[in-house]
Amino acid sequence: MKVNRVFSPDIYTKIMLAEPDKKDDIYRYEMMMPFKGKWDLYHIPMKPTHPGGYDIIMANNRLGLMPPSEIDSKLRESIEALYDESIWDSCQKAIETALKRFEDQGVELKVKEYLYSIFLANPKNAYTIMNEGYCGDGGIPGYIMGWLIPSADTIKRLPAALAHETNHNVRYQYIKWTNDINLAEMIVSEGLAENYATTIFGEEFLGPWVTKTDMELMPLIKEIIHDGLNVTGFAEITGYLYGDEMAELQQFPKAGLPYCAGYATGYYLIKYYLEKTHIPIEKATILPADEILGEVEEFWT
Repeated sequence: MKVNRVFSPDIYTKIMLAEPDKKDDIYRYEMMMPFKGKWDLYHIPMKPTHPGGYDIIMANNRLGLMPPSEIDSKLRESIEALYDESIWDSCQKAIETALKRFEDQGVELKVKEYLYSIFLANPKNAYTIMNEGYCGDGGIPGYIMGWLIPSADTIKRLPAALAHETNHNVRYQYIKWTNDINLAEMIVSEGLAENYATTIFGEEFLGPWVTKTDMELMPLIKEIIHDGLNVTGFAEITGYLYGDEMAELQQFPKAGLPYCAGYATGYYLIKYYLEKTHIPIEKATILPADEILGEVEEFWT
């Protein structure tokens, strides 16, 4: 198993110093091209096929990454923060540790080489604000990304977020991803990933996607989530998983739920499952959602 990196601050510095008409292509071909295998699976082109069309910059703007057009001298301090090798060391160690735990439990890593990077988050983006300044993505095996507004707190929390994403990375080496994936799979997947992060780092590193949920609302949240387990398609799932506010931002249907209620439900569902079955989380990670849900039907009542 090998974990490589794209060292983003060098590229951010190059973008910062570039002429405005050069920034986008440096971002596309130096920062994002190494992850092309990931973008291809999402059908995201490096450049738009027609003026104003969808491309990697537009996609990443939606996720909350800092757009290249705004990478200028005002971001110098944030870029310099990313030069701190201790950040990269802690993130690399988090990913390697998360992967090795699977090997130690006899779970084969079908992917042998992994690529990760750390990017700057856009502080104006609604997702960035709701996620308290840091986030990640690891759903495509072999590729792991994190992004943050550099601060003492986000730098401390990013390795746990990358362990969460590494869990996704291994799960989807075994579970086939489809565009008509249902809410049940997403709830189980996110619950496994967040429990995995806390298994390694401790519950004090629970993400805001869990801690912000008012536990007094959980009985109602669980009822709504349970009724929607068979809902399919990302547009339909978003309201359940991320809450109404995020659904509204993307003009998707609402489900009557607060911020990331689906994540919180998944976390407590998997926590319950692990305590009931005593199955190591590494082995639980590669089980079908239906098999896990079949063991914990009483969780919903």
